[in-house]
Amino acid sequence: MSTMTPTAVPALPAQGRDLETTRSWKTAIGYGVFTVIALLLFGLAHRPGTATFRLSSKGDFFALPNLPLPSTATGVVVIVLLALATVYAVVETRAGRRVRLWVTALFAIVFVVGFLAWAVAGDSITIPGMLVGALGLSVPLVFGALGGVISERVGVVNIAIEGQFLAGAFTSALVASVTGTPWAGLVGAVVAGVLVSFILAAFSIKYLVDQVIVGVVINAFISGLTGFLYSQVLSPNEATLNSGLRFPKFEIPLLHQIPVIGPIFFEQTVVVYLAYVAVAVVTFCLFKTRWGLRLRSVGEHPQAADTVGINVNRTRFWNVSLAGAIAGLGGAYFTLDAVGGFTKDMTAGAGYIALAAVIFGRWDPIRATLAALLFGFASNLQNALSVVQGSPVPSEFLLMLPYVVTILAVAGLVGQVRGPAAAGKPYIKS
Repeated sequence: MSTMTPTAVPALPAQGRDLETTRSWKTAIGYGVFTVIALLLFGLAHRPGTATFRLSSKGDFFALPNLPLPSTATGVVVIVLLALATVYAVVETRAGRRVRLWVTALFAIVFVVGFLAWAVAGDSITIPGMLVGALGLSVPLVFGALGGVISERVGVVNIAIEGQFLAGAFTSALVASVTGTPWAGLVGAVVAGVLVSFILAAFSIKYLVDQVIVGVVINAFISGLTGFLYSQVLSPNEATLNSGLRFPKFEIPLLHQIPVIGPIFFEQTVVVYLAYVAVAVVTFCLFKTRWGLRLRSVGEHPQAADTVGINVNRTRFWNVSLAGAIAGLGGAYFTLDAVGGFTKDMTAGAGYIALAAVIFGRWDPIRATLAALLFGFASNLQNALSVVQGSPVPSEFLLMLPYVVTILAVAGLVGQVRGPAAAGKPYIKS
């Protein structure tokens, strides 16, 4: 009889492969809903005029010409393309096949182009500036989504991302102000994220408390604690304890001069560059290393992992802590990059949107990052369209747009997916 060595791990599904037991019409229905919305906005409520997209920024190697798009004609083309994509989604679903990710991405891009051409009719908009703002709002979501992917892949549902954001933001502002360097604040944010994760791990893994309840309680506790400390400690001593130190922007030579993408990706602060590195490292390690294989085996089949010598609870504890460290970096972005100082509840529910990005991204680091970018873009539309004269979109709608997009994406476009089999389930060694 063959025996397993202690270093063996159970076989797992290939990267990005989701098991579907029944046919799901969610994606096709989602396509149909957005096609109807396009028909109503770009067709029945079309706006005459030309929308001008400015593509160049100062310092580019060469200037790209402006791109004028007739609003009505663009709307008609967009409606036709979305309708064809909907038909394709219906055909694929009837055949029992999943709609390709690139089709959904292209569908979203086409819809956004049509929406901008409709909203900006008769005016102009600077595309690089809009995308820079979108990336900025996406960075904390990327960190939070990566932390959520690691935590849930190892079997612990991480509702506490919001609390990890707040703890990281508060600690980074305080430590950076006291030490006089944002680098110390960055380290403080990592430590704060880990400490919050210790609470989540201790109660959910050791004491077997429901993971969702623990996460909600942690968020409420951290929100109250940081709010109290802000009003009682930071606010009376702004100059010394909440001075608003921020990382300067660093331009990568030559790359930052590439038209359109240069100002977006290569004129950023160290926190943004860390996000690029984090996405690449987490993706590689999760699917190409022994650590990642052990982590995923614990989240899929802890009993099998235990039988081959993997300490399930210890693996979960330390990987939840790692997830908290990454989420803490997302909190540091708020105070060391975007805003510059801590304010009460400044994360404004970003942790919950990051959790939605995990689900929308099917617990895959790359897909979760793309989902975070989508939600960041939706959040930035308010800023982008606020400078457009006569914009037909009410500002109140733009304020709620990120949350509407989150609901529609998770409920309508994600389709039927299966998360890690053991996520949310405590493991009791038999």
